Amino acid sequence: MDSLDVVFTGALQVEVTRQRVPDVGSRQVLVHASRSLISTGTEGIIYGRLFAPDTHWDRWVKYPFRPGYSLVGQIVAVGADVQGYRGLERVALRAPHRQYTVVEPGALTRVPDGVTDEDATWFGLSNIVQTGVRHANHALGDTVVVVGLGLLGQLVVQYVRLLGAKRVIAIDTAPRRLQMAREHGATDCIETPVADAREDVMQLTGGRGADVVYDVTGNAAVLPAALGLVRTLGTLLLLGDTGTPSEQRLTPDVLTRGLRIVGAHDGNPPAVGTDHAPWGRVEMADLFFDYVTRGDLKLSSLVTHRYAPVDAAAAYRMLAESRAHAMGVIFDWSHA
Repeated sequence: MDSLDVVFTGALQVEVTRQRVPDVGSRQVLVHASRSLISTGTEGIIYGRLFAPDTHWDRWVKYPFRPGYSLVGQIVAVGADVQGYRGLERVALRAPHRQYTVVEPGALTRVPDGVTDEDATWFGLSNIVQTGVRHANHALGDTVVVVGLGLLGQLVVQYVRLLGAKRVIAIDTAPRRLQMAREHGATDCIETPVADAREDVMQLTGGRGADVVYDVTGNAAVLPAALGLVRTLGTLLLLGDTGTPSEQRLTPDVLTRGLRIVGAHDGNPPAVGTDHAPWGRVEMADLFFDYVTRGDLKLSSLVTHRYAPVDAAAAYRMLAESRAHAMGVIFDWSHA
């Protein structure tokens, strides 16, 4: 049996190839994909090779490269020694955009009844955002600024409202992104580059600044301006992973106003929670599905494009040319 796989063969080069599916081992399962979500920030950087030499990106991205890490599908084969899983169960997993995936059960998360396959594909991005909001050490009634309203930024808006933020100020240059943020919990929207947003933020916060500012852009030039939006002794949370980290610059605000800069990465939490780190990836995925089941997270309205996997090249080209007009982009594997 063969599997359709989305593969980057070089910068700006996408192919959909047929690869032989390996045999399912006794402790493995075979998952047939239903939907997968493009991580537009990460995959866009990789697609365009928008990163500097000798960075962690450069060490990671080697061709052929299989993009993607948020896939939902159905178990279609179970190894003889696998316990706890059966055929036809719906599962979510961190796997590339691929029609068939052979994986060990520990990599799977069950998708609850009532959660659509499309909503379930957001679980990987949700874990990234949960990692960030936990590192921010929020307090009830915080004023929060979110700079960059892509996929992660939209989820940050929803999560900080769930955490009890009093005010959520969204900053972006794309009107459609700001409208989505407002519909999902932002109390204020500023349509301007962040370098020009300080006066508006100070007016909204009575001259104090925000308790927590999220830089979710992945743009190295944003950090200096974002630091100017943080209140004295406040926090700047870096959630966007830039391809050119050496170009990020600090300002005197860090020292003179005692700002705290916190980096958050999906690789930081353990796979399973411990006494010292109770929120592992398993626990965060379970919480995500609880929120979706209860209607506390709104995801379907963030999906703007759907593609058959064979049209992957068109999907990535669209994102490179018109990313401001796109949000959630789904591969529908029922058309594979």
